[in-house]
Amino acid sequence: MTIVQRIDTGSCGCEVFDAASPLISIDEALRRIAKNAAPVDGTETAPLSSAPGRVLAEPVRAVAMTPPFDNAAMDGYALDSTALEGGGPWRLSVVERIAAGEVAAGQVSRRTAARILTGAPVPPGADTVVKQESVIRDGATVILDRRPLPGNNIRRAGDDMRLGEIVLRDGVRLGAREIAACAAAGAARVHIRRALRVGLLVTGSEIRHTGSSRQAAQIWDVNTPMLCSELSRPDVDLVKVTQGVDDRTELRRCLADMAETVDLIVTTGGISVGEEDHVKPVLEALGADIHFSGVAIKPGKPVSFGRLGKAVWLGLPGNPQSAFATWYVFGLPLLDVLSGRLRGTRNRRHVVAGKQIYRKPGRCEIRPARIVGFDGQGREVVDFDDTVSSAHVARLPDASGLLFIPAEAEHLPEGALIEFQPFHQT
Repeated sequence: MTIVQRIDTGSCGCEVFDAASPLISIDEALRRIAKNAAPVDGTETAPLSSAPGRVLAEPVRAVAMTPPFDNAAMDGYALDSTALEGGGPWRLSVVERIAAGEVAAGQVSRRTAARILTGAPVPPGADTVVKQESVIRDGATVILDRRPLPGNNIRRAGDDMRLGEIVLRDGVRLGAREIAACAAAGAARVHIRRALRVGLLVTGSEIRHTGSSRQAAQIWDVNTPMLCSELSRPDVDLVKVTQGVDDRTELRRCLADMAETVDLIVTTGGISVGEEDHVKPVLEALGADIHFSGVAIKPGKPVSFGRLGKAVWLGLPGNPQSAFATWYVFGLPLLDVLSGRLRGTRNRRHVVAGKQIYRKPGRCEIRPARIVGFDGQGREVVDFDDTVSSAHVARLPDASGLLFIPAEAEHLPEGALIEFQPFHQT
């Protein structure tokens, strides 16, 4: 069954903001992040080979035309099409052979052609390149029976980039495609923003290093390796990783120290309302500005954001799936803002539910989901678990992204359109 329904921008309820509620919407939280965070100061110049994953601080301009000369787009024969008389066929003498990196020894004349290979400069006098499959080679001559058009199979100088043209604007994060454009523009070095200094504090007296011995009430630490993996990127300098006990004195010392040395503090746990949730009270005691604390999502409701001194703070819930989901929804856009990235690319798109959904309405529910194919209209179909658990991570490796189930929806039929945010985006 396929349900065709109108696609609304806010179909997951992410944009709804109720001033009377202590919980804010996803979009309101993202607006507050954008308003209260700013790109870090500091830039550097680096070789292009060291720049993948970094964010440009200045535009990249072409230092020469690309390509720098007219050249052959394929193997063939360069000739002057205007010199071909009558209706053909025409027999031309092959006077030389030009390979890529070589310069023509002479000029193509009225009854001659030059054997030319892909990328080689077009010789003077030639206005077209006839591909080798369209001629008959007969010793030192070629025979063609169809008049070629001027400009055929020629890549013109400056067709790709012109001298001084802006190839990439500042704020672009450099990936393979951007590196290719920089290289073609002649940018051997690029001006980039410095890496963000980040501190990670994972709280919980019950957690132990993965694989180590545990007592009866202890669990292995998932959040530290998970978030260290997320923060292992070229534009981030993870300067401090701390596992904190649930002790206010120790947390105060750790957070105060981080605030002096990093641009971003990421914490997990300790931000709800329990007796052992100490992170937010400690931050408030240190004079932090809390810009939001609580978002109408499931899982991840306690997620918080603020500033302590010069550092911004993102507080993620302690349960691993909650921490994972809220990092993707809020942490990655926050990194974009702090790094001065021109635009975020974690845009949600609509997919088709592979089965019906029953749930308790009230908060936008975020579920890991897997793209399993396409429906009859070519739309992506996703599969997902029937329930969501903030602590479960065993199914995360199977997921392609996060599904955003509308806050007000109690039941969605199979085939309904739902917003989806893929994990792998540039």
